[in-house]
Amino acid sequence: MTAVSHPVDPPTSDPSVPGSSNQMNQTQDSMTVPQAKEIIGKLRENIQITIKGKDDVIDQVLICLISAGHLLIEDLPGLGKTTLAYCLAKSIDCEFSRIQFTSDMLPSDVIGVSVYDESRRDFIFKGGPIFTNILLADEINRTTPKTQSSLLEVMDRGKVTVDGQTHSIDAPFMVFATQNPVDYEGTFPLPESQMDRFLIRMQMGYPDYDKEIEILSAGMMQYDNISTESVVSRQEILSIQKLVPTVFVEETVLHYILQIVTATREEQSFRAGVSTRGSLSLKLAAQASALASGRDFVIPDDVSRVLFPVLTHRLGFRRQTADTLEERRLVQEALERIVDSIETPV
Repeated sequence: MTAVSHPVDPPTSDPSVPGSSNQMNQTQDSMTVPQAKEIIGKLRENIQITIKGKDDVIDQVLICLISAGHLLIEDLPGLGKTTLAYCLAKSIDCEFSRIQFTSDMLPSDVIGVSVYDESRRDFIFKGGPIFTNILLADEINRTTPKTQSSLLEVMDRGKVTVDGQTHSIDAPFMVFATQNPVDYEGTFPLPESQMDRFLIRMQMGYPDYDKEIEILSAGMMQYDNISTESVVSRQEILSIQKLVPTVFVEETVLHYILQIVTATREEQSFRAGVSTRGSLSLKLAAQASALASGRDFVIPDDVSRVLFPVLTHRLGFRRQTADTLEERRLVQEALERIVDSIETPV
């Protein structure tokens, strides 16, 4: 279950050496919007080979990835959540780990533990499965709040602190969490503080009729049999992530974002409105949407495209309902009314 983190030699500064720090910086600095669009397109097409009829879902996942955010997919079992995470990781030249959360897991099962080494007469840290690039946190609400909280620091800072020692996680790092919104027996709902750290929450949904015929014709495949190849490098993803915050957001669009956020804070039926972290997340996701579309500026349609996946899980009613799916639908309807009441900038 655990994975040992190994020390990595620092990259050489010789610009003639492939993989040197100078060459990496040049690659990052020279990344253009058309190049970023092309790379994102290759990644999208590669995932579409396995994930049929879910182009909108794939787009949201890619927006989350290039925003350097974390993703929560909340849907019924058997709809391809785990397969989607696996295909994303296989499409990028990066490390992938999966944690199947259970009620008896401990934080050390996730982040690692210090073990006494008799030969060194000292404790050495053995990193857990969290030391990866894409982490699939399967059925995250099956484990206890104590274990869930072990993800908080790494999701926020990309670092883990054990026994007073801080260990960095290699970038890019993305938590791809799943949970079942219907079967809540023996589960522990995620606290609001942790929900807020997910950039996007979304659903997979059922495939349409024609696409499901294709899936049935292909038959059931195990993960090891999925022939997805790496088409994008880690460095390319890092370069795109660096480019996203530079996408221009005009002042009227910033006002549009803030007007929506402010309206959620004034809505009496909500327990609390969207936080400042939520408004920053909405702006960042809109910038990523613009970049994925091949633009270096944000338009109101970019905000509308990511609005509901970014904001709905940050809102809840004062009077909670027993049905999670029903409450999510009602929250989205309330958010739609708010958006409809605000004039869209031209």
